[in-house]
Amino acid sequence: MLASSLTQEQRLIKNLVSEFAEKEIKPVASEIDKTSAFPWEIVEKLFDLGFMGHFIEERYGGSGLDCLSYVIALEEISRACASTGTIVMAHNSLACAPIIDFGTEEQKEKYLPRMCRDAIGCFALSEPESGSDAAGIKASAVKKGGVYILDGTKSWITNGCEAKVAVVFAKTDKTKRSSGITAFIVDLDAPGISLGKSESKLGIKGTSTSQIVFEDCEVSASRVLGEEGEGFKVAMKTLDAGRIGVAAQAVGIAQAVLDSSTRYSQERKAFGKKISDFQGIQFMLADMATRIEASRLLTYKAALMKDRGEKYAKHSSMAKLYASETAMWVATKGIQVHGGNGYTTDYPVERHFRDAKITEIYEGTSEIQRIIIARQVLSESL
Repeated sequence: MLASSLTQEQRLIKNLVSEFAEKEIKPVASEIDKTSAFPWEIVEKLFDLGFMGHFIEERYGGSGLDCLSYVIALEEISRACASTGTIVMAHNSLACAPIIDFGTEEQKEKYLPRMCRDAIGCFALSEPESGSDAAGIKASAVKKGGVYILDGTKSWITNGCEAKVAVVFAKTDKTKRSSGITAFIVDLDAPGISLGKSESKLGIKGTSTSQIVFEDCEVSASRVLGEEGEGFKVAMKTLDAGRIGVAAQAVGIAQAVLDSSTRYSQERKAFGKKISDFQGIQFMLADMATRIEASRLLTYKAALMKDRGEKYAKHSSMAKLYASETAMWVATKGIQVHGGNGYTTDYPVERHFRDAKITEIYEGTSEIQRIIIARQVLSESL
C-alpha cells in the first residue's frame, strides 16, 4: 500500500509523528540508550498528543484511531528510538487493547481515561518458567468471597517499573491448562505487590523490563477481565493484534538503518570513490530497501484486515515474523556498510542492531510465529 493510498487523516498522523520524532525523540535516542533512562519527558508529550490512547474511544478521552494509523505512527516513533516505540506499543497494544476489547463499561470508565491521561499500563503474562508456553503459568488467583487472592511472579514485564495499571493472568483452576486461566485488571499500587528483578538488556535499554511479584494481593471480583477461565482467550487475542505493532516497530528500526547506511555510503570514500559507487554496496542497499518495503506492506495488510473486521491472526504473525527477521538482517548489513565505524557507538547502527533483536523474541518468537502460520495454512487446506 503506497503512501498515496492513505487517507488524509492517516497522512496527517504520519507527518505529525514524523516531525515530532525527528525533533523531539531522535536527538536524545542515543542518550536514552547509553543511560538506560526511561524517557519520561517524551512519554508525557506523547500522552498530550493523544498517542498513548490511540485506540481508546473519544468518550473516554482517547483518540479513537484505527490500526493502520497506529502502525504508521509506531514506525515513525521506532525509527527515531526503538525504546520509545516499545513503551508506546506495550501500553497501547497490550494494556489498553484488552480492556477495550473485553472490559465492562464500569472497567472502561475507571481505567481508560487514566490510561489516556497519564497512567502507563503493562501486560503481565510471562513468568520465570513460562514464556512461549503461556498456558503453563503458575501464578494463582483463589476466590474468597468477593475477592481473589493473587500470588505469583511475573517476568519480563515491559513498563513494569513505571506502570500504574496491569493486565495480569493467573490460574483460577490449577487442574486445567489454558481453560484455567483468568485475566484481571490490577492497580499496581495495591498492597501485596512489589517489583522484583529489573533486567539489564542488550537493547531497548530505555524501557524497564522487570519482575512483578504478587503476595496475598487482593483483587476485587469486579476486576476480572472477560469471564473467569477465559484469560487465555484474552491473552491470545491481545497478542494477535499486538504482533502488528511489533512488525511496525521492526520496520521503523530497519528503515532507520537504511537511512543511516544510505547517508554514510554517500559520504564515505574508499579508493578515491564514494562507497555508494561500488556495486557491492549498491546491492546491499537494494536488498535492504526491498525487504523493508515488503515488511511494510505485510504490516499494512494485517492492520487493514484488523480494521475491516477480517480474520488477521495469520497475517499478523506473517508480518511480525518477516519484519522482525528483516530488521535483524538489515541491521547486520547496515553495520557491514559502515565497516569498522558501524561497530562503534559513534554511529547509530550498532544501537539499531541491538534493538532489532528483541523483535524476533517478544510477543512470540519467530519459531512460535512459524507454528501459528503453519497451523493456519494447514487448516485452510482441509
